[in-house]
Amino acid sequence: MTMIAFDLPDGAFAALRKDPREMESELRMAAAAKWYELGLVSQERGAEIAGLTRLDFMHGLSRLGVSPFQEDLDEDEMGNG
Repeated sequence: MTMIAFDLPDGAFAALRKDPREMESELRMAAAAKWYELGLVSQERGAEIAGLTRLDFMHGLSRLGVSPFQEDLDEDEMGNG
């Protein structure tokens, strides 16, 4: 596993009422959810990035307002073709 480290202002922890460990989990989930939403990763890979089971990742997506269902409709499928 590769480790990535970066600095956050102390105020970020206070503003979000998170300790560093909770912040790490939240950041991993937020990144995985966004990458999933953009179609860059699968549910399986997103769950791995977030450090969750696939089911827990799907619940996390819902909590963040991201649909667990990816749709890739081209113009023909939407009736515009």
